[in-house]
Amino acid sequence: MTRIVVTGAAGFIGSRIIAGLNARGITDIIAVDELTQGDKFRNLADLHIADYVDADAFYGAFADRAYGRVEAVFHEGACSDTMELDGKYMMENNFETSKRLFQSAQAQGTRLLYASSAATYGGSDTFKEEPAFEAPLNVYGYSKLLFDQVMRRELGAQLQQAKTQVVGFRYFNVYGPHEQHKGRMASVAYHQFHQFKAEGRVKLFGEYGGYAPGAQMRDFVFVDDVLAVNLWFFDHPAQSGIFNLGSGCAQPFNDVACAVVNTLRAQDGHVPLALETIAAMGLIAYIPFPEALRGKYQCYTQADLGALRATGCDHVFADVATGVGRYVKWMSANP
Repeated sequence: MTRIVVTGAAGFIGSRIIAGLNARGITDIIAVDELTQGDKFRNLADLHIADYVDADAFYGAFADRAYGRVEAVFHEGACSDTMELDGKYMMENNFETSKRLFQSAQAQGTRLLYASSAATYGGSDTFKEEPAFEAPLNVYGYSKLLFDQVMRRELGAQLQQAKTQVVGFRYFNVYGPHEQHKGRMASVAYHQFHQFKAEGRVKLFGEYGGYAPGAQMRDFVFVDDVLAVNLWFFDHPAQSGIFNLGSGCAQPFNDVACAVVNTLRAQDGHVPLALETIAAMGLIAYIPFPEALRGKYQCYTQADLGALRATGCDHVFADVATGVGRYVKWMSANP
């Protein structure tokens, strides 16, 4: 039987990876997390796992080979709050822990598929997996970049010297079901859904960085697509490297707002509206750009998928209208 470890198992992406493995009949899964935020248990409640291990106990025990033969670790556990200012905490959680896990995995012949981040690019206008374009704007992005750099130094630029598979995924703006525990770090689609239900309007940042209100652009990627790419690499153990995981298409935040508003209006029998009409009707409220984010905010991201496609992964990603529409319908059905 294939034994898998998923860290950050009760989190957004980690729990979806377990769901995807379960759909394949894989249930010998060790779920690793810490449930100080107890409500995260809901993301695990309908999943099938073999064991749950607290993160504080797991990494040392794994290094001591306490869990027997482990085929692969999906390492999603991290502090993902881009506004966290405690660099000591961030580096311990995202860098030191990942280093220890990597060393243990290589020693045991265990494959490692880990979460990096598009935050490694920071203020760059080119999003290609090369050092020339990496310039993080916050300590979160730096913690992720530093681990990527260690992987390159240990395993070669394309991680081709790994004893067994090592894959880093630079996640762009992921959205979708089961992110409710993330609070302020949940996706804009999540927040806008609840804003519209409560106030009859959604909120977006106003003009900033040379962009008109709501026109800042991000690469929004649906969590089902993130799962599909993780599992593609799981099925192709000869492929190692650091890869962007986004849709490859930047879209403005206004597109997300339109998808949320129009999907909710359609549930009440209304026809879809264009952005100009939505704004004129006051269904979007543009708010001043927060001072705390100035100089630390990516106004534009778009994943270069060249390296991903070169592996043979030809997964087709959902656009915002499709993915956000599906997500809004899911939230409506799962209040």
